[in-house]
Amino acid sequence: MFFDAALIFDADARRCDLELAPDGDLLIDETPIPAILISVGLDRRAEPDDPLPQGRSKFLTPKSYSELRGGPCDALDPDGELTGSRCWLLDRAKKTETTRLLYLFWLQEALEWVEGTTGQPAEIDVYWIDGSPETGRMGYRVLVEDAAVNLQTGAI
Repeated sequence: MFFDAALIFDADARRCDLELAPDGDLLIDETPIPAILISVGLDRRAEPDDPLPQGRSKFLTPKSYSELRGGPCDALDPDGELTGSRCWLLDRAKKTETTRLLYLFWLQEALEWVEGTTGQPAEIDVYWIDGSPETGRMGYRVLVEDAAVNLQTGAI
């Protein structure tokens, strides 16, 4: 069973916020949706050999800028587990089938925890909106324990 603070996704602003009851208390969500939104929405730390989307390298950026990103909670995990997805690396990727497959792979990587929690892997589908890459937007659907998240990504 899942117990997390309830998150509400604003598709227009492309961000999540905590959901509050009319009396101002935080709502609790018993579905896996908040955990899925966090897993997909946070930027996972890039691997040292991942090409960065803005053509940056660790040699061309200021020391104060973390070009490899990463969730702040990663520093606190005693097992060294990383949170989030590396989908942010596709920010400037070309609209190809390879890009769609890489997005799918990185969503699967971000949601590996689902199988350990529920015994079943997350069902993930990544597709081009309107059926072709020319639209410049991808959508994805994640299904965990009959709770689904359907979102559209930004321009790719």
